Amino acid sequence: MGSHVQILEGLQGALQPQGFEVYLFQVGWYNDILEPSFHLSYPPDTLAFVVLSAPSMFEKSFKPFLAQHKLHNLRDPIDQCVAHHMGLVKERFPQRKIDIIYDYELHPNRRPKVLMQTAAHVSGAAYYYQRKDVEQDPWGQRMFGVCVHPKYGGWFAIRAVLVFSEVQIPRLEQTPPIDCVPAQEDRIRLLENFNFNWRDGKYREVVAVEERYSVEQTLYFSTPPAERRKLLDLWGQPGGAVEQLSHECGGGASR
Repeated sequence: MGSHVQILEGLQGALQPQGFEVYLFQVGWYNDILEPSFHLSYPPDTLAFVVLSAPSMFEKSFKPFLAQHKLHNLRDPIDQCVAHHMGLVKERFPQRKIDIIYDYELHPNRRPKVLMQTAAHVSGAAYYYQRKDVEQDPWGQRMFGVCVHPKYGGWFAIRAVLVFSEVQIPRLEQTPPIDCVPAQEDRIRLLENFNFNWRDGKYREVVAVEERYSVEQTLYFSTPPAERRKLLDLWGQPGGAVEQLSHECGGGASR
């Protein structure tokens, strides 16, 4: 597969049926808006892609993955599922050198290897709302930014960046993300909900979403990681886990 269009189509063909979305960007777009300490060490016109998991990934990929793998062999089942599908992507492009950077990967100094929300923004996948997007700043403390997807609101996750390190596309047109929260008061409410009350999940509903996490999926992500194995075990029992554990878990999904 030669051009960036062919590569994108190949990635979409492999990942979209599994509940993932793929968006392309140039490394230079990412590096240009960050301090040098966060730069990706590739030529600026290097082709890269952001991979998101849509709400449907849980049913299309994660549950089938669980059915095919023994739980005691899994560290973090979601991360392992994503890594499995990224490995299949590499098999689809045997002649290409693909560097995969996952959302949880850190440098030895604990700095993230990729600022995933920035990558999502420059690729046009989701708008990264930050403190600088509010004209009259009402806060006297640090505020974290959050990405909003035009279809899913906050019901999605940024899973990985794929860098085709030997593919350079000098003239690539950038697609800006959709500004789906244009009103200042809505941006303030979004950032406050995300920073102060993220567990209730209200920040995810800042736009009218077309698809959100199922009850089962929300339950899984709102369960503390140490308890998720118990939840997965219960899913294999009569009656299901939602009824048995829903009284123990609440709040919005974390990933």
